[in-house]
Amino acid sequence: MLLSLMSLLSLVLLVGVTVAVPAQEKRIHRHSDLSDRDHDDATGFQYDHEAFLGKEEARTFDQLSPDESKDKLGKIVERIDTDKDGFVSHRELHQWIKHRQRRYIEENVDKHWKEYDQNKDGRVGWEEYKNTTYGFYLDEEFDDVDDKTSYKSMLTRDERRFRTADRNGDGIATREEFTAFLHPEEYDHMKGVVVQETLEDIDKNGDGKIDLNEYIGDMFTTDSGESEPDWVRTEKTHFTEFRDVNKDGFLDASEVSQWILPGEIDHADNEARHLIHETDTDKDGLLALTEIIDKMDFIKTSCLTDYGGLVVDGHDEL
Repeated sequence: MLLSLMSLLSLVLLVGVTVAVPAQEKRIHRHSDLSDRDHDDATGFQYDHEAFLGKEEARTFDQLSPDESKDKLGKIVERIDTDKDGFVSHRELHQWIKHRQRRYIEENVDKHWKEYDQNKDGRVGWEEYKNTTYGFYLDEEFDDVDDKTSYKSMLTRDERRFRTADRNGDGIATREEFTAFLHPEEYDHMKGVVVQETLEDIDKNGDGKIDLNEYIGDMFTTDSGESEPDWVRTEKTHFTEFRDVNKDGFLDASEVSQWILPGEIDHADNEARHLIHETDTDKDGLLALTEIIDKMDFIKTSCLTDYGGLVVDGHDEL
């Protein structure tokens, strides 16, 4: 079972005329652009659903009748099939998922760009971001906030990530730099931030490394009285035999890096291969519309159909 590397810290406060601190991404997710779900077919296909359909479209598919779902899937397959031979190849599927992946990121950046570019100069300065996000509470030094420590920690983390994304160090982010700030997992020069934030989140005792209890506690707690599932025992084995490379009982920054950034993994390619494996009934390496329709329940729980809103009747170009 894959460890979900994203947890959301909702820090929303309203002051007077609606000055708010929006929810922050407390943890960077390696492939949140495909799905925030765990990729575990034993418990369901929601990861694959969102990878094929896209996050927003995956939600709307659940509301469609079987005939409406077939019709919409047919239109999506027509767009994926770029050579118009009536089949979806691995190359076409990979290209589609990468396109939807990038579309999701661009739409996410668009949404935040409008919010933070206060002076409309086509750039976002650190001061603009800080004042828009934390506003009133900066003057009060977070004294009116219940969890003052968390807010200060979030401000420190935001500034560190912003400064790393700001390649020329002028304190002002171009659109590309702001994209690196919001989606550091997509940029090589941000990998240190990805590792550092993950380490800080899981390292509860602040000793700069992750022990087995912290590693498991980030995924599973026994507070509910639930018995330990099999996958937890598997993760304990993974920690001991694979994650803890030097066998000292801890994960340091280097080992965390090897764990969450194990080389250049193409999650879109992996998902394309997985979808073909699960859907290609005649095992010819190609997906026909009939095969996709036959596995519609699986596809409807996949990430193919849209990242951030696919309009299959519109003119969204590849």
